[in-house]
Amino acid sequence: MSPRGQIAIALVFVLVVASVPAWVASDFWLSFVIMSLFYAQLGIAWNILGGYGGQYSFGHAAFFGWGAYATAMAQIHLGANPWLMLPVAAAAGGGIGVVLGWLSFRYGLRGSYFALVTLAFAEVFRVLATTFAVTGAGAGLLIALAPGAAQLQFTTKAGFLYLALAFVALGLAASLWLEHSRFGARLAALRENEDAARALGVDVLRVKLGAIALSGALAGLAGAFYAQYFLYLDAGIAFGPAMSVEALLAPIVGGLGTVFGPVIGAFALQLVAEVARHVLGEAPGLALTLFGAILVGMVLFLPRGLMSLARRRRA
Repeated sequence: MSPRGQIAIALVFVLVVASVPAWVASDFWLSFVIMSLFYAQLGIAWNILGGYGGQYSFGHAAFFGWGAYATAMAQIHLGANPWLMLPVAAAAGGGIGVVLGWLSFRYGLRGSYFALVTLAFAEVFRVLATTFAVTGAGAGLLIALAPGAAQLQFTTKAGFLYLALAFVALGLAASLWLEHSRFGARLAALRENEDAARALGVDVLRVKLGAIALSGALAGLAGAFYAQYFLYLDAGIAFGPAMSVEALLAPIVGGLGTVFGPVIGAFALQLVAEVARHVLGEAPGLALTLFGAILVGMVLFLPRGLMSLARRRRA
């Protein structure tokens, strides 16, 4: 698809979702759209590193958690304005990404080795967050209720929907830039054949660090949104495996290495989860079990995601 076509689709998507509060009054459906946008943001962040760069991460919760905790701790302990903490959350996620990437990529870790390192980092951060009082230890952090847009605590669901949509629009813009920039071409070259890209003069370490920094920054923004939306955070949520699974599921289901794949995957997964919740109830671990089955099915029968269906139809 041409860049103009992709931009047009992105603009239509943003306009349609932005109009949802005007014709939907149900808090249930507004919450559905908000959470779908939240997981789409996480998926876009993962897709930049895993889809476009081929560096599969099993621990994106590490970036998400740092962004969430940076926002929550600054509000609780320093009285910082959450709006001002949004760039700090992005910097925290991106900074941890650079540290993790430098420790991994400098020594040539890739494939399953890199995936396991990211998982290990997320688990280390989870253990540390349950240890120190500043992070709430085992009890977690509770952000004080202060309704009002100035404190990033909107009194209606519409405010959170617009905020989540703004983050998704930022992620889509980053994905569009990757698809049509030299940096994105270098990143795709690394995904296809890292040794060949290095032989052609691509600075492998620099490109990988740039990708993981951008991916971590977007995940950190998702963490900041989560903290403000739910006003509660603990180590199991911020650095737990569930958030990492959610991050990789959306792009895999929607389509790896595509602009709109994470968005399509996030909305599809949320719809499946809500239907299952109403049919099967709130059984513990149901969502992860269901998502695991979906992941296996997608890998076996539709490895290129839902976006490949449209490609097959055009072909």
